[in-house]
Amino acid sequence: MSQVPFVRGGAEILADQLKSKLVLYGHSAEIISIPFKWYPIPSLYNSMIMGRMMEAQESAYQKIDGVIGLKFPAYYAAHPNKVMWLVHQHRQAYDLWGTKFGDLHQSPDGERIKNFIIESDNLFISEYKTRYTISKNVSQRLLKNNNLSSQPLYHPPHDHEKLVCDSFQNYVFYPSRIDQMKRQWLLIESAKYLKSDLKIKIAGTGGQDEIDKLKKLISESNLQNKVELLGRISDEEKVKLLANCLCVYNGVYDEDYGYVTLEGFFARKPVIVHEDAGGPTEFITQNENGFILDLKPENLAAKLDELVADKARAEKMGQHGYNSLLSKKVSWENTINSLISGLS
Repeated sequence: MSQVPFVRGGAEILADQLKSKLVLYGHSAEIISIPFKWYPIPSLYNSMIMGRMMEAQESAYQKIDGVIGLKFPAYYAAHPNKVMWLVHQHRQAYDLWGTKFGDLHQSPDGERIKNFIIESDNLFISEYKTRYTISKNVSQRLLKNNNLSSQPLYHPPHDHEKLVCDSFQNYVFYPSRIDQMKRQWLLIESAKYLKSDLKIKIAGTGGQDEIDKLKKLISESNLQNKVELLGRISDEEKVKLLANCLCVYNGVYDEDYGYVTLEGFFARKPVIVHEDAGGPTEFITQNENGFILDLKPENLAAKLDELVADKARAEKMGQHGYNSLLSKKVSWENTINSLISGLS
């Protein structure tokens, strides 16, 4: 597992859950982490070398029977018995290359390191006899970029057992890290077009620049009575907000997986995403358990108003969302059994 020091996100939570579930199902497990820094270019090279040099075959004179590779560049670790469960590659060299969300292409050495990353991925990922990914979206990227096949293996979000549905109150909830790629601004923009008394509740922390932009948008558009930035909230508060919201919004751009969508469905709420959301669209059946929309805030507002006017429909859609997770076998039992069977 590779981790940016002092930064904790979905991948780190996933690693923690995977370890605890492996132990729960009778296996000895440990997270082997390396620090990851993607800038400047020499640091990125060093991180890749560190990933390949990671000692993963023995520890304290005890043999390590198998390795589960999750994330670049830690999945370069050498071991004769390993299974991949890919979270994501270094997206700066792939789907974010040349976009406003990427920065590697802006480096004078960007093209060279990009090619080196692709060549290294082709070589070391092909070592895995069994390759899973966290979503169909990630599998499609791997096939497109490296011509390597894999199988999506879905897992539940953290503490999904605690998620319940209590009511359908007049607010839409968006719990996520505040980030340009999460597009909280789009939900705020939609508030200008709402005809109902629906409120918008956004939870999460992130870069101060992006938070300041959201605050400015709310102030300049005079939306203080419609939009609430909750900041950091506890797990208990999150469960309560999910339990009582009308619906859940997930405004991400090309997400690997998208926990927010699954959290909404486990709380039996309809979920709204956009056409370019990536992983989250795999779980949405249009007009049945949620909506897949374009990027026009007025169209988002119209769908929100529809749900306010017909809460019975929102309840029915939320139940469909929950049922769809059961049909996709989104469980840790299925996940652990699949990963262990992938080890020879």
